[in-house]
Amino acid sequence: MAENAPGIETPDPPEEPLPPADPAAIAAELKIAYARWPKDFDRIRREFARDNHPDKVAPDRRERALARMQIANMLIDRAKRNAAAKR
Repeated sequence: MAENAPGIETPDPPEEPLPPADPAAIAAELKIAYARWPKDFDRIRREFARDNHPDKVAPDRRERALARMQIANMLIDRAKRNAAAKR
C-alpha cells in the first residue's frame, strides 16, 4: 500500500555504466591471446557479438555497442592474420 501513497516515490535504479570502448579493455575481454586456430577466432567473434551486437542492446547503448563491435572485429582480424603468418 505504501507504493501507492501520494508523495512517496520509488527512485529509479542507477543506470549501468557503458562498457569500455578502449581497445586494450576489449582485447582483454576477448582473450584473443589464447586463440591459436581460425576456429578459435571465429568462436571468439560469435561469443562477443552474441553479448554486444548493436541490434541486441538497448537503443541508448547502440552507438557504444557499434564502436565495441568494430574494435573487436579489428582486433580479431589482426590477431587471426598474425596467427596465420606464424604458421
